[in-house]
Amino acid sequence: LFAEFPTAAVLAAAAPARVETLIKRTGFFRQKTKAILATARAVAEQHGGTVPDTLEALCRLPGVGRKTANVVLGTAFGQPAIFVDTHVRRVSGRLGLTLHDDPDKIERDLRELLPSREWTAFAHRLIHHGRRVCGARRPRCSTCPLADWCPRLGVTVAA
Repeated sequence: LFAEFPTAAVLAAAAPARVETLIKRTGFFRQKTKAILATARAVAEQHGGTVPDTLEALCRLPGVGRKTANVVLGTAFGQPAIFVDTHVRRVSGRLGLTLHDDPDKIERDLRELLPSREWTAFAHRLIHHGRRVCGARRPRCSTCPLADWCPRLGVTVAA
């Protein structure tokens, strides 16, 4: 998106069909397009085209919740942030790092386990591990580098 729409104002003025085409492979692309365009308008109009750098300000943008705000803070701004997506939720639960299903509680549990300088990288690692090894339907426990100490909580069939 950035290559074609270099500023929030340019993106806000984009044709929805064009944005849909660019993000189609992400899934839920129509809903995401609406949120992206609304967020771009808000950033352009309310923040002078500069993406806010606080959790509170980001969460006030349309279509931005705590997970997205933390991704932006950790990835774009280099601030300590843990973002809980489906992979972080699943892997942290299976590893016994949390006993919760609620993303806010999982985030809290992980924050308590790790120094803040590790939060963002750890979230990325859990996502990568969840995508490549610890899948939702078919976790590949036999090839998992964490298998020796993973309690496999919630895993009923391990490959």
